Parts: sequence; C-alpha cells; structure tokens
Amino acid sequence: MKAIEITTKTQLEQALTLRTTVFVHEQNVPAEVEIDAYDTLGEGTTHILVLNSDEAVGTGRFRMKNGAGKVERVCVAKSARGQGVGNIIMETIEQLARDKGYNTLKLHAQMHAKPFYEKLGYVATSEEFIEENIPHIEMTKELH
Repeated sequence: MKAIEITTKTQLEQALTLRTTVFVHEQNVPAEVEIDAYDTLGEGTTHILVLNSDEAVGTGRFRMKNGAGKVERVCVAKSARGQGVGNIIMETIEQLARDKGYNTLKLHAQMHAKPFYEKLGYVATSEEFIEENIPHIEMTKELH
C-alpha cells in the first residue's frame, strides 16, 4: 500500500467515490453535504489517497482553518479496515502538514474513532457534539 498526495482529477475522483461509499452509503451523510467546495485541486486543500495496487482504500484531506490545519474526510474502505490504512493516512497528512509549515492539526473525530486518534497523540478539546447525526469530538495535535 502506498499513500500519495492527490494531484490529478482521476485520483480526486477515486477519493470522492470512496468517501461517497463510506460516508453517504454506510453512514447516511447527505451527499450534498459530503462533497463540498474544498473538493478541488489547487485551492488550498491537500488531499491524500492510499492505494492498494490501483484500488483506493483510504483517503483524507486537510486545509488551513483558523490558524491550524483542519483534518477532514478521513475514511477507509470496508475491505481494508484493520490493516493500518488509517495510520498511513494520518502519518502522510501529518508529514505533509509539517512540510507546509503547519504547527497544529485539529479534527472532528467520530466518537468510535476517538481511541484511534488518541493513540496517534490527538487530545480531546471539546465535549461531544453531533455533526450530520453522528456523535463527534474535536481533537488537536501539536506537530513537532
């Protein structure tokens, strides 16, 4: 498996297809909310794709928001869960964020994923809240 920074429309389409499968079909997030204005190339958002051969098995993105990197839309294909894909996505995001001069990353973790992010060094910075009918918590990590 390898992680890449998305640079082509085809790669972005692979990521959006995977996100639609996970968030819209599995978690019932409305499609019109899932795909948004930050799903473009070269507009200040960095997109990541994890490939197993040519199959997209993981994706995520980050962008600058309120002085910190905001990690968003992290997901793993059902067929690849439990194989370290989430770690690959987050390690890649963190390295690219460091390379771009980010000092802090923030994210809204679904509550079931909170332990995963805690193992990566993220700390809860909010109470539980609901986003798209799913319980979330804000988490932050200082990059060194």
